[in-house]
Amino acid sequence: MSVIPTLEDLEARVGDLSGKRVLVRTDFNVPLDHRDDGSVEILDDFRIRAALPTIEWLTGRGAWVVTASHLGRPEGEPTPKYSMAPVRTRLAELAPGVELLENLRFDPGETSNDAAFVDQLVEGIDAYVNDAFGASHRSHASIVGPPQRVPSAMGRLLQKEVDVLLGLRQKPKHPFVAVLGGAKISDKLGVIEALLETVDAIIIGGAMCFTFFAAQGKPIGKSLFELDMVDTCRDLLAKADATGKTIHLPDDITGTDADGNFAQFGSRLGDGSIGYDIGPGSAAAFTDVIMDARMVFWNGPMGMFEDERFESGTRTVAQAMADTKAFTVVGGGDSAAALAQFRLDDEVDHVSTGGGASLELLENGDMPGLEALRASSSA
Repeated sequence: MSVIPTLEDLEARVGDLSGKRVLVRTDFNVPLDHRDDGSVEILDDFRIRAALPTIEWLTGRGAWVVTASHLGRPEGEPTPKYSMAPVRTRLAELAPGVELLENLRFDPGETSNDAAFVDQLVEGIDAYVNDAFGASHRSHASIVGPPQRVPSAMGRLLQKEVDVLLGLRQKPKHPFVAVLGGAKISDKLGVIEALLETVDAIIIGGAMCFTFFAAQGKPIGKSLFELDMVDTCRDLLAKADATGKTIHLPDDITGTDADGNFAQFGSRLGDGSIGYDIGPGSAAAFTDVIMDARMVFWNGPMGMFEDERFESGTRTVAQAMADTKAFTVVGGGDSAAALAQFRLDDEVDHVSTGGGASLELLENGDMPGLEALRASSSA
């Protein structure tokens, strides 16, 4: 497998960057608060700040930087709600003089990887840098198109993400523990199967645990689960047992009873009950597993942490991630949001900027954005 070109490789290929126009694909898909008075506030500018090392490296060499990003899901047409205007204002404060194009997804050619749209993006551009890890698992025009047209490289953020996440696959430290949560086992099936090849244990929380409970024949009340994934969960449990790996499931659950009242259960839920979080006993047990590890990857909350009644499990796991001496990686998405909510995001070794992208890279060891950059380096 050929190497992915870095910023230094780009400079060696292009030469003096002073006066060159460089298109930087960033991931400025930040959370926004649209207020009643018509104003818009950026709730978290982490993704904008994460792009600064690449931007500053380029501008420090005299390059004229043009950034481009998507924001939300405008479905291929201009939508005021998803205008880049508030992001452009914040970027101007952090990196004066850096240009930001309008939302890439305002054009249907972005998601369809239309060649004509790629031509528009690279017109007048001397080089391209992909620093949008969170979008690099998509074969979109701005991700895979420019490397076919102009000299290209990965930015500092993308480089760090790749180094850290591929390091989990290729150079794991044992015991290596994966903590997976969220609603659907189907969303994480591929990465679970891949992780079972390298981890020592997988902790399962969130609503996805109820599909595993169903596979074990346990009653789950009215809790969310995936009927068509029950057999798959049964197979995963058998595979883990056969290979000496451990899948840790909750022993207790917090949720509501048949009357809608807050309640705590064991791992068998009565009729009408709904589980919304792992219970305190499970949170403590999961903490012990995390504290004994040398490497931990976490993706997906342990419960509906947006509701303070059901935040305890996710908070406890987040605190364990902060307290453990293991090398800790949080795979973006809701897990990163939970860390930020609990003000623990500075207490882990690496917080990924891409939830789906981190899972795909762990599962497959590659992504379309990386493949495109490799092809560019060999052109």
